Amino acid sequence: MTTALITGSTAGIGAAFARRLAADGHNLVLVARDTERLRDQATELHDLHGIEAEVLTADLSTEAGIGAVEKRLSDAKHAVDLLVNNAGFANKGRFLDVPMADELTMLKVHCEAVLRLTSAAVGGMRTRGRGGVVNVASVAAFVPRGTYGASKAWVVQFTQGVSRDLAGSGVRLMALCPGFVRTEFHDRAGMGTDNIPGWMWLDADKLVTAALADLARGKTVSVPDPRYKALMGVVKLTPRGLLGGVTSKTGRKYGPQ
Repeated sequence: MTTALITGSTAGIGAAFARRLAADGHNLVLVARDTERLRDQATELHDLHGIEAEVLTADLSTEAGIGAVEKRLSDAKHAVDLLVNNAGFANKGRFLDVPMADELTMLKVHCEAVLRLTSAAVGGMRTRGRGGVVNVASVAAFVPRGTYGASKAWVVQFTQGVSRDLAGSGVRLMALCPGFVRTEFHDRAGMGTDNIPGWMWLDADKLVTAALADLARGKTVSVPDPRYKALMGVVKLTPRGLLGGVTSKTGRKYGPQ
């Protein structure tokens, strides 16, 4: 039986990955900051699907938290076959309105943690000749949206580059770029969502189904919804200066994920 490790597993997209992978018979390593929520989640998934669900409490904005997950991913005796780097957050406000400490924390979670955890995972995967990594980014990676969008753009570029480097190894990497998903994400950031049209909202469980299908097909970037695929096509044709002006009016308040 294979094992998947999911960061940010207790809510939103991470929880949807946990539900789907458990239902498919994968053992899980569940990673988040809240031990009680992790234990409740692990018990529920074990009871529903008969899988083993390991709990690992870790804050990926800290050196100790990243180090703990690196250590688990490097454990050859209890190999992880699929890594889902999902942990992330948004800061409310425009650039210079957000404290620099909060910006640096975002980069640590979105970039440094993804870099280090991917590295810890793929070494063993390459040796075994199989494995996968899903790095959760955002469609915000493709538009000028301050630190959040820049960090997600880094995730996309990093994932594509590593995927090329590991071509033929049996290890697949994919950047998942969702739009707005009905999760706790915006509430935790204190962001209002009243101005977001209903058609832009995605269901987390359907999103995960599409993402896993794209991973199986060998895609390195997944925009898992026809509406957002069409929207990203328009974005590619829009001059960067005009696009920057449009996105600056909404600021970073409505960063998708």
